[in-house]
Amino acid sequence: MLFTAGNDKGVVQWDMETLSFKRILLPVQSSVYKLYHIPQTSLLAVAERQGLVTIVDIDSGDIVARLNHHQRPVFDIISFSDKAELVLSSEDGTVSVWDLRNYKLIYHFAVSDQTVRTIAISPDERTVVFGTKGGQLKFYDASEYRLREELDAHTMPVTSLRFSPDGAYLLTGGRDAQLNVYRAGDFSLETTFTPHMFTVYAIAYHPVFPVFATGSRDKSIKIWSADDFRLLRIISVERGFDCHRLSINDITWNPLKKQLVSVSDDKTAMVWDVEG
Repeated sequence: MLFTAGNDKGVVQWDMETLSFKRILLPVQSSVYKLYHIPQTSLLAVAERQGLVTIVDIDSGDIVARLNHHQRPVFDIISFSDKAELVLSSEDGTVSVWDLRNYKLIYHFAVSDQTVRTIAISPDERTVVFGTKGGQLKFYDASEYRLREELDAHTMPVTSLRFSPDGAYLLTGGRDAQLNVYRAGDFSLETTFTPHMFTVYAIAYHPVFPVFATGSRDKSIKIWSADDFRLLRIISVERGFDCHRLSINDITWNPLKKQLVSVSDDKTAMVWDVEG
């Protein structure tokens, strides 16, 4: 199954076997900025422009909790595998941490005086990284949420963050169209390059193969080697594909098939068969 949402007041479930509409899982009151499936559960977290995050059970359709704390849009959501905590980041520059056992607020702290657009947790779950509108990376200790380090990463807002599955690298994308690769051990810069003409909105590693994909405001998807960051494939209208006509806002891999899913400002979701 696949879930999508936008500014049309509903979270929609799709059947990935038939690539057809299944149902409206959840009606909402404002535009949805983030969907996050909580791993090893049947729960989907839905973040809205008004700041509300709703936890809904995919199987039953029941609303499990409403996290009504932030007064501005919630942009990103992430959770841990070794502790029952859900982390939210907001346009108000703050982060909130919630107990997934009782949905009570544990922490609320300011990370920046501007939007905290994106979050990444290191594979060893010792470090939480926040990307800010000011182009900074803020590194926090994951046990007590203490600031350990900050780094000026981009000249414009940080719009995407992703650790490599092996924990060797942290990849960051920005509105400056740059992609930075940091060594995860000391967060020193390994390499930097310009993967797209405009904002890098999404970075997604394949769950099995040593490749990752990027999606951009320039309306293209690119597939890269995870080993040496070589460009392997470009998916765009200019390359002859029936691709998106407007900004690509997110991408995700189907872990059960060789498929990549992209969503766009053009109001479409596209499913790509990616071989090799």
